[in-house]
Amino acid sequence: MSAQTYLAYDYPLLSVFWSMLLFFLWIMWFVLLFRVVVDIFRDDDMSGWAKAGWLVLTVLLPFLGVFVYVIARGKGMGRREIAQARAQQEAFDARIRQAAGTEGRTSSVDELAKLSEIRDRGGITDDEFRKAKELVLTGHAPAGPSGSTSHASGR
Repeated sequence: MSAQTYLAYDYPLLSVFWSMLLFFLWIMWFVLLFRVVVDIFRDDDMSGWAKAGWLVLTVLLPFLGVFVYVIARGKGMGRREIAQARAQQEAFDARIRQAAGTEGRTSSVDELAKLSEIRDRGGITDDEFRKAKELVLTGHAPAGPSGSTSHASGR
């Protein structure tokens, strides 16, 4: 039992600080490395050979490869990330609209506003406005002055 035991007070406070700093920098290094690798594959402007070259450089000489990549192409990294986020948001919004069934249709509020504008311009009478309003509120498409419905007109 000649093994020496170390207690928490045997490790100085400054050493704890430096250990935590090095651990934090080590984690940040991996985050940066993975972001660079993801950006290499995300960039559609680069050819396959350029992507392979950057990837080989970041794998064989990671510190030099990552720092050179960030200096040479770092400005575009943010733009590509924002463009991808926008594309994902637009795809998500389109999927939600499709699932909700509201794509290409106007709401009843929009239809009532259009009917009110047509009535104010004198395109329809008050009686025709009331009938069209009832159709909109009951869920049926109103017949316009030409006799076609707004949903069937293919707008």
